[in-house]
Amino acid sequence: MDTATLWQRYQDWLYYHEGLGLYLDISRVRFDDAFVDQLQPKFEKAFKDLAALEGGAIANPDEHRMVGHYWLRNPDLAPTPELKQDIVETLEKIHTFTQKVHSGEIHPPDAPKFTDVLSVGIGGSALGPQFVAEALGVIDPPMTIHFMDNTDPAGIDRVLTKLNDRLASTLVIITSKSGGTPETRNGMLEVKHFYEQHGLNFAQHAVAVTGIGSKMEELAKSEGWIDIFPMHDWVGGRTSEMSAVGLLPAALQGIDIDAMLAGAKEMDDVTRQPTVKGNPSAMLALSWYYEGNGKGEKDMVMLPYKDSLLLFSRYLQQLVMESLGKEKDLDGNTVYQGIAVYGNKGSTDQHAYVQQLREGVPNFFVTFIEVLGDREGASIEVEPGATSGDFLSGLLQGTRQALYENDRNSITVTVPNVTPRLVGALIALYERAVSLYASLVNINAYHQPGVEAGKKAAATVLDLQRGVVKALKDAGQPISLTDLATKVGAPEKVETIYMIVRHLTANDRGVTITGDLGQPASLAIAAS
Repeated sequence: MDTATLWQRYQDWLYYHEGLGLYLDISRVRFDDAFVDQLQPKFEKAFKDLAALEGGAIANPDEHRMVGHYWLRNPDLAPTPELKQDIVETLEKIHTFTQKVHSGEIHPPDAPKFTDVLSVGIGGSALGPQFVAEALGVIDPPMTIHFMDNTDPAGIDRVLTKLNDRLASTLVIITSKSGGTPETRNGMLEVKHFYEQHGLNFAQHAVAVTGIGSKMEELAKSEGWIDIFPMHDWVGGRTSEMSAVGLLPAALQGIDIDAMLAGAKEMDDVTRQPTVKGNPSAMLALSWYYEGNGKGEKDMVMLPYKDSLLLFSRYLQQLVMESLGKEKDLDGNTVYQGIAVYGNKGSTDQHAYVQQLREGVPNFFVTFIEVLGDREGASIEVEPGATSGDFLSGLLQGTRQALYENDRNSITVTVPNVTPRLVGALIALYERAVSLYASLVNINAYHQPGVEAGKKAAATVLDLQRGVVKALKDAGQPISLTDLATKVGAPEKVETIYMIVRHLTANDRGVTITGDLGQPASLAIAAS
């Protein structure tokens, strides 16, 4: 395509939102008008599907619940007055609670104010708050935030050790819809134990964000935690940033959560337009469909050219991959849908994997996130007529051009600055693109049977571990792995049993292994 034609294509497919100052450029995706026309019936259905979601249709058949994260930034759209009131009251409660914490009206027993926040959660209960904290964290926040987002003991120790001298002034937020998520429950128990070791009352430092009537709510009430915030059943984890899950920790850090909600609402409003052109989420969905042939055949590489947006790709991994990665479509056909997402940041990637993007396997498309504003204040010239920010911009433009010249397509999202309003808009832009794309490929974006299957499998391993420990104690002498598997009634799971005893031995958990470690079948296992 010659330069003049490409320039015209750029103008034809450039989207600009005047209120947000946000641009979307999909001109470097090589679809033609015939392809857009071909998808038109699918898009008409997708727009209707999205409208039905916002109207309160049951979208998660596994849990028989609605999907209504859109209502969080526009309560007037909630399908019932009760839901609207719940949303409004929760937001007011977050503001009031934050003001009381910052003023010291709510304070720990042994300090005049809370100085730090420890957020304990996993998946959507952690990724959104982490992304927002990294993107929007202020230089001198009213409270410093820390995250515990795994059940890794060494990682837990590292976080708690950092808090050691400020533990007495740390507010702990435990986020779990059910209260039964193992990783979050484990984190809570570890933190509670750490507080008790230091002679502190955990309940006087603890806040729950959880489902109404959940195990977590019952525990928080029975132990007298500081407060409880609702985690609505119609908000999924990966779309929960605009609920108490994300807004409470953001507000405590001094981030303008009303601006985040306003930006998301502005993006929601424009992406209700039932046309592809002029609807940026539909334009993204169109590009994803084209690039992956409607089957996710190419990966989505996210390259934000701003340090503060480093975690955007990680946040989008869950939003996109958990929503779109499905074995079955809505008709029960086996389709193996999904789009793999990975990324780091520009221009770091100029020195990492852009070489492969330019010349290696063409199994991807790139999304550049461009931020027009370099910094607050003026910049020095690092070369005559060029600042550090000019180099960053030049590297983005140069990479985009070099990729396109070698038949590697890209999308560019441009924002004026990284602000709460723009971060809210970016979150909404991709949430709605995921919804539209899911409809295009005829899958349900709002259930996650694969995640539940993994949780059940993990529970089975832990049950087996209990049986192994009991069998070893009952045996009273060293036995082989084969005999141990027979004793616990699981001869077909000998490999899993081997991994269990190896882990127990490494952590001095009352099990010993003797023999040639390179020959598992020869080992003798005993209770120590």
